[in-house]
Amino acid sequence: MSASAPALGKLSAISDLVRLPKQQGTLLLLWPTMWSLFIASNGAPSWKHILIFLLGTFLMRSAGCAINDLADRKFDPEVERTRTRPLASGRLKPVEALFVFAFLCLLAFVLVLQLNTLTVMLSFAGLAFAAAYPFVKRVSHFPQVVLGMAFGWGSVMAWSAVRGELSVVALLIFVANIFWSTAYDTIYALMDKEDDIKIGVKSTAIFFGSHVFNALVALYFLTCLALGAAGIIEGLGLVYLAGLVICLVLFLAVVGMVKSNPTRQTANRGFIANAFIGGVLLVFIIIDMNL
Repeated sequence: MSASAPALGKLSAISDLVRLPKQQGTLLLLWPTMWSLFIASNGAPSWKHILIFLLGTFLMRSAGCAINDLADRKFDPEVERTRTRPLASGRLKPVEALFVFAFLCLLAFVLVLQLNTLTVMLSFAGLAFAAAYPFVKRVSHFPQVVLGMAFGWGSVMAWSAVRGELSVVALLIFVANIFWSTAYDTIYALMDKEDDIKIGVKSTAIFFGSHVFNALVALYFLTCLALGAAGIIEGLGLVYLAGLVICLVLFLAVVGMVKSNPTRQTANRGFIANAFIGGVLLVFIIIDMNL
């Protein structure tokens, strides 16, 4: 074995820890941030803001994965989907994962320091949401709601970075993301439902039970309702509203797909589809605001 083999093994484990090959989660965090950034900037954000929030999204999602696996290191070996994760399998030590989390947060904070004081202050709340999320599943059936707060906080920060203040529109986008994240992460949680019940981990997938698909429909409707209200208040036009309707149809198609074939593989496809749909809405925002 070469001297570099252990180092390469650690790098591979860190890559798996932050889900480097799987960036759907980064996209799900990115889209609401970009919705808010483009709307706040009247369709033409600066390249500085785009790059800061693009890199910040990647760093914070990666940090979130690290703290999630650190919190779940005793649960993950009991779940079929997660038992090969670096901490669960022993490829990384907890202290190494903690270092990765801290380093990524530090890099993200350096980016935030390029923005105004309000946005810097708001970043601490975002960090708190990200750190709290993995622990909520021990005490509540609604960790997905906290995930929505963590994933939606970038939209609040993007708005404050551009406008130097908060507004009803920014809060509506934030609330919309809570509904959206709860929906797609409930679909994600369906993959682990049986294992979670056995080990005592809570989720909305367990809470909603046999009504889960009705709940998903309601959550997607509420997502689009909040986004529609945000667009109307800010003066977006018919192109944006048409895009919302198209996205709602796509969301409902995802629910139908998962309901018709409720397997782990289908649930995963439904989860990934949300990362695509969020990008579709951003396209409609950009077109509407640049007509």
